[in-house]
Amino acid sequence: MLHKWISGTALAAALLMSACGFKHAKYENPITKDTQQPDKILFDKAVKDIEKGRYEVARLTLNTLINTYDTSEYLAKAKLAIADSWYREGGIQGLTQAEAEYKDFILFYPTMEEAAESQKKLCDIHYKQMEKPDRDQNQVLRAEQECKQLLTQFPNSKYVPATEQELRNIQEVLAESEMGAGAFYYKKGSWAAAANRMQGLSETYPLYSRADEALWLEADAYSHMGPRFRQKSGDALASLVRNYPLSSYSDDAKKKLKDMELEVPEADPAAVARMKFDQENRTKAGMVHRATGWVRSSPETSVAAKSGAPQMNNPKQNIPANVPVPIADNGGFAGDVTVAPVTDTSALDTKPDARAAQAAADGSSTGSAPAASTATAQTPEDNANTKGKAKKKSKQQKPAQNQQAAPQAQQQQPSPQQ
Repeated sequence: MLHKWISGTALAAALLMSACGFKHAKYENPITKDTQQPDKILFDKAVKDIEKGRYEVARLTLNTLINTYDTSEYLAKAKLAIADSWYREGGIQGLTQAEAEYKDFILFYPTMEEAAESQKKLCDIHYKQMEKPDRDQNQVLRAEQECKQLLTQFPNSKYVPATEQELRNIQEVLAESEMGAGAFYYKKGSWAAAANRMQGLSETYPLYSRADEALWLEADAYSHMGPRFRQKSGDALASLVRNYPLSSYSDDAKKKLKDMELEVPEADPAAVARMKFDQENRTKAGMVHRATGWVRSSPETSVAAKSGAPQMNNPKQNIPANVPVPIADNGGFAGDVTVAPVTDTSALDTKPDARAAQAAADGSSTGSAPAASTATAQTPEDNANTKGKAKKKSKQQKPAQNQQAAPQAQQQQPSPQQ
């Protein structure tokens, strides 16, 4: 009874307040969740089609929205939904189309929050297509490029931590490929090539899980190249001791440095903390995963580092240590040759002709200067005046020659009396 009385009282109070005008005004939003606006209806229909796998129908609906309602607030989301439909469809064709759509979205809407998501999808597209280290590395390199682009263009995005880990996995695969090439040269006995590969590997990918082994092989390769490379071998061992103190090669490297009478460096505390963290958080592949590894084409990334900043610089091209470095001549050219279009043509009129200078140099070297080098440069007008004067002079000389020739002819002719 009391409950009914309270309910009736509350209903009466609500009716009284509404009659007196005490109510909140609705927020005027042209597009709400229950709106019947046509662009919203098209977008919701396309989203349902994507969720049910009807990707082609969804793209037709989204293209209708984009072409019909060019001022809709769902325009950007419609373009992103088209890219997502291709991404979900998968396959070579689907991922290729998705990559093109995501790049267009970033180009047209670079400041939207979804732009970072699109860049992350670009990284994932190539990350899923990576192959093992002993195979073609094109997809691995493209995945590395897209992940670096996200970290550079969207450094404050929520996708940065996941992208950094993907980049560490990618560089693990690239380093493993380089390690295979270096180990081949090492087993073959090509010490210079092996040392060059291992040195570039340890410098480019310091987070590689076998970077300590690469430094050990580098030092051993340099030791086979003679006493001239003793210091390089010691530098590799010192780097191993300093940057990989928990490595199984660390104690042997210290002993070897003492035998070489070189300084043994102290371990870097940051390196110790990083290696401890990786050892504690490294995931181990299960027995089934290891047994079926030969069937999968994707690389093994479980041993990749879990901490540390990935390498953001492009790898440098190293020259083997036994290749002599050419000594630059002081009088020669030691810079870089560049090509650029000519914009200022005044040098043709203001600077001396290099051909005339070369001709003068050739004449002085032989002891007789050519006439062209000693003559002053003449303009076309001077040449015309010179030719005119020569013609006048030749005309004046011809009558004088005729007058001198006439008496001689008279003397030679016999007289009629004779």
